[in-house]
Amino acid sequence: MEKQKFTDINELYEKFFSNAVNKQQKMIDGFEILANIEFDERYKTPKELVYEEDKMKIYHYHPISEKKTTIPTLIVYALMNRPYVMDLQSEKSFVRKLLEEGLDLYMLDWGYPTAEDRYITFEDYIEGYLANAVEFLKKKHNVKQINIMSKCQGGTFCAIYASMFPENIKNLVTIASPFDFDIEDGLLFKWAKYMDVDSLVDAFGVVPGQFLNMCFVSLRPYELLFDKYVAIINRLDNPKVLKDFLSVESWIFDSPGQAGEAYRKYMKDLWQENKLIKGEFKMNGRAIDLKAIKMPLLNIVGEKDNLIPPSSSIPLNDLVASKDKELHSFPLGHAGIVASSLSQKKVAPLVAQWLLSRS
Repeated sequence: MEKQKFTDINELYEKFFSNAVNKQQKMIDGFEILANIEFDERYKTPKELVYEEDKMKIYHYHPISEKKTTIPTLIVYALMNRPYVMDLQSEKSFVRKLLEEGLDLYMLDWGYPTAEDRYITFEDYIEGYLANAVEFLKKKHNVKQINIMSKCQGGTFCAIYASMFPENIKNLVTIASPFDFDIEDGLLFKWAKYMDVDSLVDAFGVVPGQFLNMCFVSLRPYELLFDKYVAIINRLDNPKVLKDFLSVESWIFDSPGQAGEAYRKYMKDLWQENKLIKGEFKMNGRAIDLKAIKMPLLNIVGEKDNLIPPSSSIPLNDLVASKDKELHSFPLGHAGIVASSLSQKKVAPLVAQWLLSRS
């Protein structure tokens, strides 16, 4: 009996030390890979700068297949994150898949606000920069309307723009975008109600991106601050996994600051008072009525989206007057809806075919 116990203990020690050696070797291999890996894959799909106004830029993607429409499509992302998540890795690039499907694609990049931008207003972004971008594309292509594909806060912006200038938009696509801000599903929506927006804007002028990023991370602190870093240790010796991980991490922490006055209106009027849904939201004194949206609408939500839950996005379909409107959901999160293998296989082809059939 004693001999059996001794044998069991020896086996336990051998297993423990074997695992420790394996982990150590993985760490050594991982550091070697890390020292030589090229993980920065943002904006790998070829493009060129075609328009620039202050910090805002518009890029035109080079076609990689025959164009199937003469109507250009403008991608509009949020101010709070960088749009290159839609073109982060070639094998998962949402942009590349859209090009393969035959769309003529442009990307609006809001840039990084600096101190002199603190007084840029919500109206400046929508009636100024976004409106000018649309007019530029209309003239460039000699068309009366363009397609807009929007993501997150960009969807809120574009829905407001489309309600003000419906004559300029052929088709509207919104992906994981917030419209109803009075919901109980997302922690962010509860937390935002108690933010002292005025003090924050008055203190900083341009609200730091690092501050906002930590707010987002705090929504899932264990997963985003601890669990994922522990999990990656076990796969440090896998170059592809490490490359994917670092690419996404670099995007997550690349957070532009927010022009104070625009942020003040966005947070107070929408997140805290939900004026857009109530029909009380105004732009330069002009009431915004989502019923003015009559063009075809494609609204896409992520079932696993913890940042913008489906319950915030879905109400748009009931608020617009569009007769041609669709709602699609996928088992993906906020980033994964435009930056994953499933997104490239399912979401991007759906968006492309929906637009092409209406363009």
